[in-house]
Amino acid sequence: REDGHFLYGFATEGERLAFRQLLKVSGVGPRLALAVLSGLSVNDLTQVIARQEVGRLTKVPGIGTKTAERLLLELKGKLPDAPVAAAPEAAQGDILNALLALGYNDREAAAALKQLPADVSTAEGIRQALRLLSRV
Repeated sequence: REDGHFLYGFATEGERLAFRQLLKVSGVGPRLALAVLSGLSVNDLTQVIARQEVGRLTKVPGIGTKTAERLLLELKGKLPDAPVAAAPEAAQGDILNALLALGYNDREAAAALKQLPADVSTAEGIRQALRLLSRV
């Protein structure tokens, strides 16, 4: 802006590139871009965009459904290359959604999900994840 100079710092080059891409989306300013990068890592953001997950973006404070849809549309294929994991199996996705619905944030839920066996059922996975999260 004309009335001031602002400096933003990032831990990685990927975060800086993602921030700059977020700023190019109409309706997204520096504050909202920083909120997105605070709520999701660059890898998570890349995966959310690849999978078109509006729900995970709306969990970020300040992002509504319309803004989330605009982000998904305008950022598709524009974020820095990051390893995108294969889409989780149905049980893993259900466990993640259940933990998010119970009020855990994305990072807590993802950390618990990583500690679960790959072939766990939905019900047992939720039980185990809740046990893991209650220890923290």
